[in-house]
Amino acid sequence: MKGRRRRGWLQATRRRGLPGGARPAEMYGVCGCCGALRPRYKRLVDNIFPEDPEDGLVKTNMEKLTFYALSAPEKLDRIGSYLSERLIRDVGRHRYGYVCIAMEALDQLLMACHCQSINLFVESFLKMVAKLLESEKPNLQILGTNSFVKFANIEEDTPSYHRSYDFFVSRFSEMCHSSHDDTEIKTKIRMSGIKGLQGVVRKTVNDELQANIWDPQHMDKIVPSLLFNLQHIEEAESRSPSPLQAPEKEKENPAELAERCLRELLGRAAFGNIKNAIKPVLIHLDNHSLWEPKVFAIRCFKIIMYSIQPQHSHLVIQQLLSHLDANSRSAATVRAGIVEVLSEAAVIAATGSVGPTVLEMFNTLLRQLRLSIDYALTGSYDGAISLGTKIIKEHEERMFQEAVIKTIGSFASTLPTYQRSEVILFIMSKVPLPSLHHPMETGKTGENRNRLTQIMLLKSLLQVSTGFQCNNMMSALPSNFLDRLLSTALMEDAEIRLFVLEILISFIDRHGNRHKFSTISTLSDISVLKLKVDKCSRQDTVFMKKHSQQLYRHIYLSCKEESNVQKHYEALYGLLALISIELANEEVVVDLIRLVLAVQDVAQVNEENLPVYNRCALYALGAAYLNLISQLTTVPAFCQHIHEVIETRKKEAPYMLPEAVFVEKPRLSQNLDGVVIEFLFRQSKISEVLGGSGYNSDRLCLPYVPQLTDEDRLSKRKSIGETISLQVEVESRNSPEKEERVPAEEITYETLKKAIGELVGRLGPGPGGGRGAGSIPETHDRYRSCREKLPFPDQDQQCRPASPRSGNPSSTTARCP
Repeated sequence: MKGRRRRGWLQATRRRGLPGGARPAEMYGVCGCCGALRPRYKRLVDNIFPEDPEDGLVKTNMEKLTFYALSAPEKLDRIGSYLSERLIRDVGRHRYGYVCIAMEALDQLLMACHCQSINLFVESFLKMVAKLLESEKPNLQILGTNSFVKFANIEEDTPSYHRSYDFFVSRFSEMCHSSHDDTEIKTKIRMSGIKGLQGVVRKTVNDELQANIWDPQHMDKIVPSLLFNLQHIEEAESRSPSPLQAPEKEKENPAELAERCLRELLGRAAFGNIKNAIKPVLIHLDNHSLWEPKVFAIRCFKIIMYSIQPQHSHLVIQQLLSHLDANSRSAATVRAGIVEVLSEAAVIAATGSVGPTVLEMFNTLLRQLRLSIDYALTGSYDGAISLGTKIIKEHEERMFQEAVIKTIGSFASTLPTYQRSEVILFIMSKVPLPSLHHPMETGKTGENRNRLTQIMLLKSLLQVSTGFQCNNMMSALPSNFLDRLLSTALMEDAEIRLFVLEILISFIDRHGNRHKFSTISTLSDISVLKLKVDKCSRQDTVFMKKHSQQLYRHIYLSCKEESNVQKHYEALYGLLALISIELANEEVVVDLIRLVLAVQDVAQVNEENLPVYNRCALYALGAAYLNLISQLTTVPAFCQHIHEVIETRKKEAPYMLPEAVFVEKPRLSQNLDGVVIEFLFRQSKISEVLGGSGYNSDRLCLPYVPQLTDEDRLSKRKSIGETISLQVEVESRNSPEKEERVPAEEITYETLKKAIGELVGRLGPGPGGGRGAGSIPETHDRYRSCREKLPFPDQDQQCRPASPRSGNPSSTTARCP
């Protein structure tokens, strides 16, 4: 009888697919072979497993187990523990079919049960997932990951105080770096790792009671793993065999999945967690030398800037600035890559909230610019070349400097007007100038450093000023800024002077007319230029009353520079033209005409011994500007005179016109000393024709003489003191019809005092108690004549004795403030 039972049991085990000596699941209980006495939850768990694992989960029995778990939630932890035991045993015995069934049952129980006892069940679940992830079988790793992702999407009703995900972060990060021999399996493992990290982030990021996923120990694993897969996007795209399979490949692409996960991670980052999330990105780019190609680095930070909350943008900028400072001794290519990434990030950040980092950013960039100049001059990072010193390549430093300047301009272009004005003043304050308050370095190395610093900062200023729009010129060009800017126009370096002119043009051009004056010409009809002209506003009038003489003076002195080339004259022409369009009223037009006639006189008299090209260029510059201003004023007689002179020059003296001078091979005259009066624009004729149209003919008759300022005395240039004389000639040098020149009478304070005393004496009571007869007009004319002979006739203010502190050697010479 016993033998028959034994044979029947063996047959049953064979039908179930168990080994000959194995016992069925019911035999492994406390009650031995008495299955009816075993706990109900174990019987329900065993019943969900079919005899053949290929049949899958027994759905009816699974429904019974789910109902039991919902009816008796206190048994849920035991159900989980028993399932865990079975799964671990099946993994050890390589029964992977039953492993899949056990995980499916666990997933269904997790989705159905949300009671307070779920935490104990979750512990058993995570234990089983960890067991699968530890396996060397890729299919089990993927199975465990999928179950964890399902669990991560469940919102638990009760918090967990002791659950840890450290193992899962480490294991999923390791899977992200899989190097399996089979490319397809490697892709699946990496994608499972990314999904697992995404699940960890979703499960922990918003739960303060969970482990802090933002700790550096976790971020240092998660972020590099995502970047590693994001870095291989080109390799993944190259494996796409055909366009028909492209959508499928896109879904299986680890790079795109990593990008989505990274965006989700950064989008959930709070204010205090941004630093921990960005630092691993910078370290990853450093370790893998990804700054030099800079394409991947730019892509990473674009993802970051568009993913984080806008109010956190300045934190990313601060991190990049700090990293740039930390790499100040790195190769120029690395620093240039960081700067270009900073440029892209700053432009995106400017659309949101940059906060207090505006001046901090510009200060850091300007400091790096100065360091780069020092590196280029010394040839090393330590200031001295030794055997162990890394030699610096000068062209790489220039590339870095251009990247910094480009970044300054691109970021400044996104700022509002008030912040842009602050940046402009900030940059200008860094320019070294030869003044009492800004001593410059001496010696050859110091001069080179000063020059390069000036050029780089002025380039930066030009980038910031390009496209600057400000209705009020007093705000755009305040006195402290304009004084420093114009003082650089007195330097000997031609490149620096050119930058100053271009910066002034950028500020004054508010209607986009600049490019229309890029070439100097004498157009017969300027309507083809389609100029945008507005009436001069009250603010512009106030600005010109305050600063016009300062501008005219620097234009005049710039025209007299021997080192000028064609670009300088083109910039001067553009500046004169834009002042006439943007800031001109009748008084400004008169002063500009006087200024240009004075420039013509510089070319004619040639006291500066200018080369032939410079003299011809000044003649051509005057012709082009007077041709423009005559058509802007629309005074027929004025236009006729200018046209007649231009036509005469075309026939007999083409070397005095821009069409012959400002070309690749200019046609010059070897003898400019015998220029006849017909070739020149006459001040008397212009005064006559404009005076008949309502312009101030008295002012037009006065010669233009620049003012003497303190910066001339502080300047190191010897030619400045020789350029401006305190003795003023009465006759206009701009009047070529006068052949003889009479020395001017010196007007001093004593001369004025004597004239006023005579006037007061004549105004005293005459015979019969009346006023002096017939002498008042005569004395008044003499007093007026004295005022017109003052050293600075362009300022219509009350004259006073020169202060001894003014630095004027003649303390008794009359001067105007």
